[in-house]
Amino acid sequence: MLLARASQRFARIQTRTRTSSQGIVVISSSSRRSFYTLRLARTNPLQSDSIQPTTFTQTGTRSSGSQTRKELQSLSTSITPFKLLRTHSTRSVVTMSTSSNTAAPVASLAGGGEEFFRLPTHTRPTHYDLTILSDLQSLRFSGLVTIHLDVIKETDQIVLNAGEGLNVNKAAVQADALKTENKSIVSLDVDKKHERITAKLATTLPKGSKATISVAFESEIDASMMGYYRSTWEHEGKKGFYALTQFEATAARKAFPCFDEPEAKATYSFTMIHRKDTTALANMPAISNKPISRSDADKLLRLTELGVQSGVTEAAKTLKTEVANAVGAGDEWEVTSYDKLPLVSSYLVAFANGPFQSLESSFKSPITGRTVPIKIYTTAEYIHQAQFALDVTARAVPVYEKIFKQEYPLPKLDTLVASDFDAGAMENWGLITGRTSVYLYDPLKSGLQGMKRTASVQSHEIAHQWFGNIVTPKWWDNLWLNEAFATLMGEVIILDRLYPEWDSASEFIGLHLERAFELDAKRSSHPIELPLKGENVEDAIAQIFDACSYSKGGSVLRMLAAIVGEDVFLNGVAIYLSKHLYSNAETKDLWAGISESSGLDVARIMSNWILKIGYPVITVEEKQDSIVVRQNRFLSTGDVKPEEDETLWYVPLQLKTVSASGEAKVDPSAVLDLERSREIALKDVKNSTWKLNADTIGVYRVAYEPARLAKLGAEAAKPNSAFSLQDRVGLVSDAFTLAKATDSKTSAALTLVKELRNDPTYLVQSMISTNLAALASTWYEQPEAVRSAIDHFRAEVFGGTVQKLGFEFPEGESPDTKQLRATAIAAAAAGGDEHTLKELRTRFAAWQTTQDESGIHPDILRTVYATAVKHGGEAEYESVLGVWRKPPTPTHKIAAHLALCATREEKLIQRTLTLTLEEVKTQDFMYTSAGLGANLSPQARKALWNWIKQNWDKLNTRFAGNNFSFGNIVKYALSNLADKEAIQDAESFFEGKQISKISMALAQSLDSIRTNVRWLDSDKQDVEQWLKSNGYLK
Repeated sequence: MLLARASQRFARIQTRTRTSSQGIVVISSSSRRSFYTLRLARTNPLQSDSIQPTTFTQTGTRSSGSQTRKELQSLSTSITPFKLLRTHSTRSVVTMSTSSNTAAPVASLAGGGEEFFRLPTHTRPTHYDLTILSDLQSLRFSGLVTIHLDVIKETDQIVLNAGEGLNVNKAAVQADALKTENKSIVSLDVDKKHERITAKLATTLPKGSKATISVAFESEIDASMMGYYRSTWEHEGKKGFYALTQFEATAARKAFPCFDEPEAKATYSFTMIHRKDTTALANMPAISNKPISRSDADKLLRLTELGVQSGVTEAAKTLKTEVANAVGAGDEWEVTSYDKLPLVSSYLVAFANGPFQSLESSFKSPITGRTVPIKIYTTAEYIHQAQFALDVTARAVPVYEKIFKQEYPLPKLDTLVASDFDAGAMENWGLITGRTSVYLYDPLKSGLQGMKRTASVQSHEIAHQWFGNIVTPKWWDNLWLNEAFATLMGEVIILDRLYPEWDSASEFIGLHLERAFELDAKRSSHPIELPLKGENVEDAIAQIFDACSYSKGGSVLRMLAAIVGEDVFLNGVAIYLSKHLYSNAETKDLWAGISESSGLDVARIMSNWILKIGYPVITVEEKQDSIVVRQNRFLSTGDVKPEEDETLWYVPLQLKTVSASGEAKVDPSAVLDLERSREIALKDVKNSTWKLNADTIGVYRVAYEPARLAKLGAEAAKPNSAFSLQDRVGLVSDAFTLAKATDSKTSAALTLVKELRNDPTYLVQSMISTNLAALASTWYEQPEAVRSAIDHFRAEVFGGTVQKLGFEFPEGESPDTKQLRATAIAAAAAGGDEHTLKELRTRFAAWQTTQDESGIHPDILRTVYATAVKHGGEAEYESVLGVWRKPPTPTHKIAAHLALCATREEKLIQRTLTLTLEEVKTQDFMYTSAGLGANLSPQARKALWNWIKQNWDKLNTRFAGNNFSFGNIVKYALSNLADKEAIQDAESFFEGKQISKISMALAQSLDSIRTNVRWLDSDKQDVEQWLKSNGYLK
């Protein structure tokens, strides 16, 4: 699954959040009040982008915040062992054992619900017969599931997962061991809190026997974007609903009773009963379709026999007229049956029902020669924008087959594009699903960024057809095996083969390595692989779909591929897949495959990268004929404690040296082999040209002496520099990150930017733009003269590129030039460059008058809209609002939404917030939070945070049952603030509130503010002095 981000422009917002070093709700430091502290090796579990082993400590006597305390106690059972450390004379905190920052199994605290975190293993499913009736008029679904079981241990009960909203009553159990004609109807014990149902049997089922359990069920087709939920369509004056599934990670149970754990693989035979004028989709192709009466359908589902009564969906009553006039409202029914689905985990089962249209194609397997049909489905209003995603599928699957040496095994591969979708996309086996903003592409209106987004996401999901679907992690602690591989393979290795002109391998640094660095530099981070246990383990699982599982996992695999060689690496991956087809695997299985291919002890090399929190910073001491390198854990707050700095990583130093003639060589033998430091021979160090981490392959930062950094900048700025594109991107990134952590000065990073200001590449300029934007964002409440000076510098850095490249995007120019132009225009406009602002406003005005947008290229659409609203008034706002309400493409809708957040007028800021509650889809709330959270107007950020506080109960209700998006709303609102009062305000507001679903996001947000405050306090004068000495501040 690929999670949705607010936008490419805001992609890093979520990875810049910092976690409170005190824990989520450190209510007060006063000895007269109680406060709650959570830590894990100085990390905090309360984060949305990650879940961290933690436990709970209360100090003091005050009893307020009892609900929060219960939430945190419950969360603490999810993860790892700790020991108590005394850090202040007035309080104690809990951290992970300092002997090993390694996640390890943990016994629950008393009453921690350890018995609820996994289903009993007495029975295991082998096959499901699943029938679903989908009623798009009443917005209800009902069904019958018969699960065939192997009895692994003697038992007198069968325990299944069943979602809280699923109406069940009785079960029919059949087994040879049962009396009364081998069949028994039993009432189900329903535990809604833990989403379990239990059939207690009068007779024990012996070990080695077989049984079946049949359960009828019924529920609402709700709008939660989890389970079997509803989405909306609108075309040619008509409106209506359709329904689809989203089961990852633990939502299959919301659609039917099941063993909702990845290791419980089984085969499935699926049948859907649906209205005649709708299309029914599933993982496998349909094998039969015939009419059925509603009365016969009800008999087939055995609802009366098993005591299930139908409920009522209020939304269906409210929207009765629209639903009645929509497609799917007829009274004729059909029953469609599908081919048997091979062994699969419950979270990968998928089905959908609605008035879908499709495009079709095929690919030919290079392994077997088999022709496999592929289709893409949308509702009628979107089908004309679906061709490109279909083309990507046809091109990508054969490439995967060649690399993995395994054919795609199913008889078809479809994609369904949905208007309401919480994540970015989902890899359901044979039926990929995803949101419109990802999958729809208009060649004339979507631009290069839209094209790249569609291709990379679909490639990512196709990678999962092997990584995750054929070979599946045993439990969610190995989620990274799915997501890291899909990230590396889908967004780098395969894309480089399909679209080499995009240089996806280099772009990986800015997109994923940076996301990994941002999150894993926090105390709130977590190991890539960590145990997940406890009563509320579902909340914990939902929060590890983050930059550690995706981006850090992909980054360390990229580093491993560089160590062993890409061909050797891919051969090891093929070995791993071949040994675990249609089964489950763990990290050690992957290491075994790559070790077999490479002859290296891969587990030894990679263990600490996977099992330990964080990553190192390599400091370099220069001697006459050698350098001494030393590794220490890096934290963005710059205050690593001894107990946090015990991990030693295997670090490929990748020492690059440049001869007098300009020839560059890389020494792959230079390694910190699980050692703290090492001296490396290098003649005439001071006068030589060299750098570590050649091509930015390693997952670590490098801190050079100031004089060396200046030399590196000078070398990097040369027209024919021996330093690669990846080298230059890494230099800029390291310089600013170390400055933020107060390990170096921001002035040094600014000097480096000045050296590289004329770099002709998109990726270097993009990294510069991102970091200068971060500086402006953190300094947003500083004196106006300072803020203007920072903007002056930004405008000067990028204005020249805009003058050179202009505003037109001629046919045939390289992707790099297109992206460089778009980046320079956006950055120059953000800095207030007069030439750029004038041109953008002129183009907007021309469109405003004529509605002809030929003067606004899709790749600068967002910049044009935002600039017009930011520097304009109500007229510009109204024009963009019109686009948002009737967008020609998803690209337009997102651009318009973010532009509505760019206003600096209080009245319009409030209007945007009101619009969000009244008109914005739940899946798109994040754009409001991201846009206003990034707005450099203090009143915009304040208004957003106040709006969240005032509407907290409404937001809680709106996002009920939805863990993926809710945390982002909080993170985007808080993470860019830079004053201590904001921390106190947030801590006070959340005291006593239920926060388990957004606990991690909240903790990261508070830590973000602390990091911003620390950076500002440390370098405020340094930045002002640099601006003065360089003529930007008088």
